[in-house]
Amino acid sequence: MERTVLREIIPDESRLVFDHIPPEFLSDTLGRRKGEASALVFAKSTEEVSKLLQYAHANRIPVTPRGAGTNLVGSTVPVDGGIILDLSQMNRILELDTETMTITVEPGLLLQDLQAYVEEHNLFYPPDPGEKASSIGGNISTNAGGMRAVKYGVTRDYVRGLEVVTADGTVLTVGGKNVKDASGLSLKHLYIGSEGTLAVITKCILKVIPKPETSLSILVPYPDLTTGIGSVLNILRADANPTAVEFMERNVVRVGEDFSGVRYPCPEAGSYILLTFDGREREVAASAERIQALALSSGALDYIFLTDPQQAADIWKVRGALVKAVEAVSEQEPVDIVVPINRTAEFIGYINQLEQSSGMRMVSFGHAGDGNVHLCVVRGHRDEATWQKELHANMDKAYHKAYELGGIASGEHGIGISKRRYFLRETHWENLRAMNQIKDALDPLHILNDKKSYLVGGQDETAI
Repeated sequence: MERTVLREIIPDESRLVFDHIPPEFLSDTLGRRKGEASALVFAKSTEEVSKLLQYAHANRIPVTPRGAGTNLVGSTVPVDGGIILDLSQMNRILELDTETMTITVEPGLLLQDLQAYVEEHNLFYPPDPGEKASSIGGNISTNAGGMRAVKYGVTRDYVRGLEVVTADGTVLTVGGKNVKDASGLSLKHLYIGSEGTLAVITKCILKVIPKPETSLSILVPYPDLTTGIGSVLNILRADANPTAVEFMERNVVRVGEDFSGVRYPCPEAGSYILLTFDGREREVAASAERIQALALSSGALDYIFLTDPQQAADIWKVRGALVKAVEAVSEQEPVDIVVPINRTAEFIGYINQLEQSSGMRMVSFGHAGDGNVHLCVVRGHRDEATWQKELHANMDKAYHKAYELGGIASGEHGIGISKRRYFLRETHWENLRAMNQIKDALDPLHILNDKKSYLVGGQDETAI
């Protein structure tokens, strides 16, 4: 019955898979958490999505939405079987409106393609998560951030409007091209960061801004991380408006150097802060010079202007290669935790202590300007049982410490499956109850991405 109905909804047989679904569609990008499904469907229109959800709702069939499949926390793993709804072929740019400074796109459009398109028109889409081959719908579903968040904010700040299809197949338009909206509840914000648990996004209206005239990166070596992070607070208070403020300890940079073949200057440093300024050329130069004096007076060993485009590209290449560098030598668990920016050094210090006491390597770096700490927890030569046991034991401690410092479980990856146990344990019950009441109201049968994220009562990730 299911196959017959799906063939009626999706007339193109090449967009339906029933047997031998490729394993990458049953997992996330890490490939460790695997699920099952009876069908994989590639939708190409809002109408197809609506009809599919009407059918799934009427028959209580679970549906797992997915975009480019770059998720790191298991949000796209079909834990209850059912239908995988792939939106990667809904990838068109529908309209660029230079009068309202908005662009309307389908959810399957890749971030890198959107950014390239608007820059061809001398415009700029600031959200910049590390994975440029992620989909816009996925970015919205996890409220993705990235390195430029310290100046420009996160995906939520650029979503003007959405078209979504609810669990029962109803098509809703929420938000629009207007800058202001005080007309009832802002429904669009419910769907941003909801990880596909409330509706399926089928159209996105996004804000764009004029393309910055120039960009300048600066590498600032420090004797140790505490001094470097302390300097960051002064930088942020100096009204220099940096675009990116990244931190890396020297031992972490060494991993990226070995992988990329690029060497950082000032190898005697204990840590580095990597800055970027963008905007008008005169303003960028003035900001960079103002921060130079501040950084050197705050303990910096040097202040290196990366004016040579190749040198700048090489320095950023190392920063961008850190996760892949770790993956090249061992399986690892990527973690993104947020703490208040004035507690970043304290949290990294705790992680370093935890690494020493546990014997489990933890490579840390991240966005110093917004307190978003990225960890690569390295498996090494541990067998599966030992790896799972020690990973969860240490992550229990790391997440608890983050919350103790006023932090939260995720800045940009989402909760998915892998962070549920920590998120549910540390989040106030009143908050969880409110979230779950919203889920019950919008998806009473729980067919959309159930047992994920904030949803209480689902499987633990260790069962996947």
